[in-house]
Amino acid sequence: MSRQKVPQLICPAGSLPALKAAIDHGADAVYLGYRNDTNARNFAGLNFDRKAMVEGIRYAQARGRQVLLAINTFAQPGRAADWQGAVDGATDLGVDAVILADVGLLDYACRRYPDLRLHLSVQGSATSYEAVNFAHREFGVRRAVLPRVLTLAQVETVIRNTPVEIEVFGFGSLCVMNEGRCWLSSYATGESPNTVGACSPAKYVKWEKSAGEMNTRLNGILIDCFRDDEPAGYPTLCKGRFEVDGETYYALEEPTSLNVLEILPEIARIGVAAIKVEGRQRSPTYVAQVTRTLRAALDELANANQRFHVRPAWQAELARVSEGSQVTLGAYDRPWR
Repeated sequence: MSRQKVPQLICPAGSLPALKAAIDHGADAVYLGYRNDTNARNFAGLNFDRKAMVEGIRYAQARGRQVLLAINTFAQPGRAADWQGAVDGATDLGVDAVILADVGLLDYACRRYPDLRLHLSVQGSATSYEAVNFAHREFGVRRAVLPRVLTLAQVETVIRNTPVEIEVFGFGSLCVMNEGRCWLSSYATGESPNTVGACSPAKYVKWEKSAGEMNTRLNGILIDCFRDDEPAGYPTLCKGRFEVDGETYYALEEPTSLNVLEILPEIARIGVAAIKVEGRQRSPTYVAQVTRTLRAALDELANANQRFHVRPAWQAELARVSEGSQVTLGAYDRPWR
């Protein structure tokens, strides 16, 4: 039976149970982070201490899978040693690659550890092949994760003009901004994913319950008001409802999830190396469900002897864990262009 080359499936691991769920359900690799502000998902209860990371790496690699360590925030003044120490620790742990965004840290990693495989984080905001090629030429970057603002044709242009492997997002929560360049959380709180590793840090979040409704605030800013029969979302500025010209609605972005099932053949055709699932902050159940579904779809796509078609059961599975119970192709498909 002949097989078509398909992208790797890269899945989130915000905890050891999530890592095992991803590996057990077909991920080719998982990405994870330290339990500190060197990674862009620095929330209480998430991420790995050294003991859990050692166990997770052993679990994945024993099954022939890869572990990618995200050190993808930007080193803060006077604390460069903390980020450099994170890279040092990655080499000691034996991870398969390190995902970096900070140019200074990329320079440190490539000079100190020339054999360490480096990936350019989506937080590096490389939206052109010139930017990707710069990272390759200067720091030896082997793979780049593209921000979720490019059309599929633009992704193809990048791939055609770089020797670097290209990874794109395939499922999960969207970011309305170009990753690495969002200042909304910083505007409201003085802290952002790039500085402390958290969008809308929990210490600034406040829930106010009153008769029939729940208000959510971020550093005193009213983000949304939910009725008792509505699920109350976490207060992030980009996904809040605001009054504009007398009308209240999602002024910046509606809660929705990216889902590329229907364009998987095109993603494979243009040479995407890896598809990434968003969601280190999500549960092991979410990770298992999404991984299992995308694994089945990629395996069917790999079977060149049959025509690929999206199964309704796959869409139903992903719809159940989609943000706002909505899915979109996001920037990949812009019919109005």
